[in-house]
Amino acid sequence: MLEPGVQPAVSCRNVQVRFFTERRTVTALQGLNLDVAQGEFLTLLGPSGCGKSTLLRVVADLIAPNAGEVTVFGQKPEAARLRRDIGFVFQDPALLPWRNALQNVELPLQVAVSRVRRAKASPRELLELVGLKGSEKAYPHELSGGMRQRVSIARALASDPKILLMDEPFGALDEITRDRLNEELRRVWRELGITVLFVTHSIHEAAYLGQRVLMMAANPGRVRTMVPVDLPADRTLATRESAAFVALTSELRRVLETC
Repeated sequence: MLEPGVQPAVSCRNVQVRFFTERRTVTALQGLNLDVAQGEFLTLLGPSGCGKSTLLRVVADLIAPNAGEVTVFGQKPEAARLRRDIGFVFQDPALLPWRNALQNVELPLQVAVSRVRRAKASPRELLELVGLKGSEKAYPHELSGGMRQRVSIARALASDPKILLMDEPFGALDEITRDRLNEELRRVWRELGITVLFVTHSIHEAAYLGQRVLMMAANPGRVRTMVPVDLPADRTLATRESAAFVALTSELRRVLETC
């Protein structure tokens, strides 16, 4: 639960999601309750199959729950989707290969001209925000994996979303690139003040990025516990060498072993 007076960006009450096949029924989420504050950076950590990605898709109105209630800024997720309040970044950047970086960021503004809300920053400024100034005319095949993922983040921000959903966006990157993007993402989040829900399988990434870590358990997918992150707001990679960070990651590992 949130502190009194704190307004939720996302609220889930007794959410259940089941998938049906000819052979069996899979319960991806069961009895999930969650509140995410406006402007919060929440990381989601848990074993494979615990419903982390499913939860993001429910919030984004890509999947409808079988039971329970989900609200985004007090309304149904569909309303938030139609207002373009939600940006989504997947593990695969999914850039159009025949469009350069700037054109890929401009795409949401072109395919939904009548409904899309434009960010205060232009697509060119968004590329600069994510550290790609000078790469506007580069095509995806000319960019590294980390640079392509930066383009996908800029594209997700083009319609000025209030919530950014990120489903293991750095999972396929090498450790050095991943660390650099972790720093960049926290900087962008603090500059824009948006709400972020970030799925990861990395204990260190969850601890470094989040203000809280939602620990989920599998079979069925459910909330195991919520772990507060008592680290400085201004973090650098050196923060990971602190005693507080080591203690936090040790706690997350202990919880993860019971999920």
